[in-house]
Parts: sequence; structure tokens; C-alpha cells
Amino acid sequence: MKIIGTENMGSMELQMELQKGGKFIMYEYVISLLVITFKRNSNIYFVKADESAVVKGLPFTLLSGLVGWWGIPWGIIYTIQAIFTNLSGGKDVTTDVLSAIRARQSAQNVNPA
Repeated sequence: MKIIGTENMGSMELQMELQKGGKFIMYEYVISLLVITFKRNSNIYFVKADESAVVKGLPFTLLSGLVGWWGIPWGIIYTIQAIFTNLSGGKDVTTDVLSAIRARQSAQNVNPA
């Protein structure tokens, strides 16, 4: 899965941002086509401590609000859940991302290429 927001950050800068309160966040969005509804997660976004997680999630909230609620019966249910999640700052997946990074670093140290 792609992480958006860390493209120009070095390892030390990322570590400093995390210590300041930065987080890795995923947002939900819903797309419905009358009898079929898709509830999906966005890519992972890195939100710095001085940035708003709610503002970064607004495109997914708006998408769900426009095209998510049309599906019967799950469209409205999933849309309400997605909007609530996104307006609460999204899903914090910082612990999972850091665990995956550490596991990858450990694997690289064991099997240097």
C-alpha cells in the first residue's frame, strides 16, 4: 500500500515528525451503484502534528456523500460509517505501519542483497 506525504522525508525527519505527534491515517470511502455498494480504504496518508487529519480526509468524505448512499440497503449504512470515521480523523494505522517498517528493516538486515 502506498504512503502519501512522506515522499521527500528522510528517516530522521519522519522519526522527528512522529515524536511531535504525526500519524499514519487511512480514510474510508463508499461508492454505490443501486444494488451494489463498495466500501474501501484509501491509501495511507502521513499527517504531520500541525496538520488536520479531518481536512485531509474531506475528499473521501465528499465522495462518499455524493455517490455512497445510493446503494440499497448498505449504501446509506456504509456512507454514514465512512463519514463518521473520516470526520473523526480517519483510522490511525501508525502502529501497524511502524511494525511493517521494522519488520522490513529486520528482514533486510538478515538477508542483505
